[in-house]
Amino acid sequence: MAACAVGWLLRATATLQLCALLLAACSDGRTPLVIYSPHGRDLLTQFERRFEAAHPDVDVRWLDMGSQEVLERLRSERANPQADLWFGGPHTLFMRAARDSLLEATDPSGALFVSVYRTPAVIAYNAAAVPAAEAPRDWDDVLAPRWRGRVLIRDPMASGTMRSIFGMIVGRSIRTTGDTAAGFAWLRRLDGQTKEYVFNPALLTEKLVRQEGTVTLWELADLLTTMHKGRPLGFLFPASGTPVIDDAIAVVRGAGHADLARRFAAWVVSPELQLLAAREQFRLPARTDLPPESLPAWVREVEATLRPEPMDWELLEARGAEWMIYWDRQVRGTGRR
Repeated sequence: MAACAVGWLLRATATLQLCALLLAACSDGRTPLVIYSPHGRDLLTQFERRFEAAHPDVDVRWLDMGSQEVLERLRSERANPQADLWFGGPHTLFMRAARDSLLEATDPSGALFVSVYRTPAVIAYNAAAVPAAEAPRDWDDVLAPRWRGRVLIRDPMASGTMRSIFGMIVGRSIRTTGDTAAGFAWLRRLDGQTKEYVFNPALLTEKLVRQEGTVTLWELADLLTTMHKGRPLGFLFPASGTPVIDDAIAVVRGAGHADLARRFAAWVVSPELQLLAAREQFRLPARTDLPPESLPAWVREVEATLRPEPMDWELLEARGAEWMIYWDRQVRGTGRR
C-alpha cells in the first residue's frame, strides 16, 4: 500500500511539474520543446542553455526521471503525448518503445532512435571507507561476506542501467547453463548483501558519499561527475566484463514539435556536442569518427581499460520485463531469509 501511494505521489508530482513547465513556456511566446530524460540536472541545464542560445525562439523544458519511468509515462500518454523528445536510456527500452509504436522518425534515414553515448556499468565504492586495493574487482566479489549490508542498489524497477546489469547476470546464466536459475540465485545473494534499494541516482551517490553504504553497482558517467565535484568515490571496471549500454534519443510519436525535436537530436549527436559532452559531462561518445587526439584523456583511458560484456540485447529486450517482474515478486527481499 505504501509503495502504491509513493508511486501515485511521484506520478502526480511529475504531472504537476510538466504542467508548470508548459505554462511557463507558453507565457513568453517561445516554442516549447519538452524533453523527458534521465540525464540529470548538470547535463540537461547546460544543453538547455546552449540550445536556447543558438535558437532564441525555443524554450527547452525537461523533466528528469528514470529511463524506465520515461517509457511508462510515454505509454500512459500515448493518446495525448506531452513530450516531444526522449533523451537518454538503454537502447533496449527504445527498442520496446519502437515496438509499442511510441516513437517516430528521429533522423533523415527514418531511424526511430539514434545512439548518443555509450554507458559502461561499473563497481563503485566510497574511497574514504574502502582502500582501492580492497575494493571488489568483479561482480562475484560484491557477494563476499564482508560487503553484507554495505551494498546500495538503485531500484532496478525504475532504472534502465540496473535492468541491464541484472539482464547481464541472467544472460550469463542462460549462456552457461541454458537456464535462468543460476542468474536469479546470484541476484538473490546480491539481495542479501543489499542494505537499501535507492529510488534515484542523486540519492544513491549521496548515500554512498555519506557511507550509508560503501559499495554499489552503477554507471560510469554519473560516478565521474560526482568524483569531479570532489566527492570521495572510486570505481573499477569488472574484470570479467561489463555491459556497455547504447544510450539513445528519440522523437515521441505525435509530438507537438517533432521537427524541432529532430533538430535537437541532430544537434546532440554532432561532433561538437559529442566532444562537449565528453569534456564537460563525462559522456562516452557513440560516434566512432571523432579524431582520437580531440578526445579527453579519460575517454582514451576507458577505451584502453574497458572489457565489454558480449550482451544479447535482443534477448534482453524480449524477456527483460518478464525477468524484472519475477525478480520484484520472487527475489527482492528474500536474500536474508
